[in-house]
Amino acid sequence: MIMRKRGFTLIELLVVVAIIGLLASVVLASLSTARQRARDAYKIAELKQLQTALELYRNSNTGYPVTTGWEAGSTACNATYGAGNSYTGANGYIPGLAPTYISVLPEVGNLAANKCFLYNSNGRDYKLLVWNAMENYVASSPLIDPGFSGTPPNCTTVPGRANTYAVYTDGGKCF
Repeated sequence: MIMRKRGFTLIELLVVVAIIGLLASVVLASLSTARQRARDAYKIAELKQLQTALELYRNSNTGYPVTTGWEAGSTACNATYGAGNSYTGANGYIPGLAPTYISVLPEVGNLAANKCFLYNSNGRDYKLLVWNAMENYVASSPLIDPGFSGTPPNCTTVPGRANTYAVYTDGGKCF
């Protein structure tokens, strides 16, 4: 009796290829989400670094760096905020902060219209935002923007900006 060696059928091979493709797509989707979360964590770290630099500035001066309104941290927000500014260095969106208190002023990496760091201060109070740039926004985060109108400390007139995290002084909460 002659034994024939049997190979895989075409159907079996196609099933294996389909399973491998499905597993690969799941892995790539997970990797994409991990990258988004890493970029968000980096933006939050930069927000906290700016907050620390602002406190260092206030301790060395009579208050926070003053602006005449919202100043933007990228040219992508130029049409809406910060028109005519240089965006990095000592004359950037937070005047006088870099390079003494922080080496450079950060910008949002995924530049697009209305995605940037924003800063507003009257010298006594400030508000600093990562505006519309969070890829995995968590509405329960303690960093969500609480609102921009009303009377401090409640600011209940207008809800916070969607997809935005903020750090601020008590008086700057409603900027």
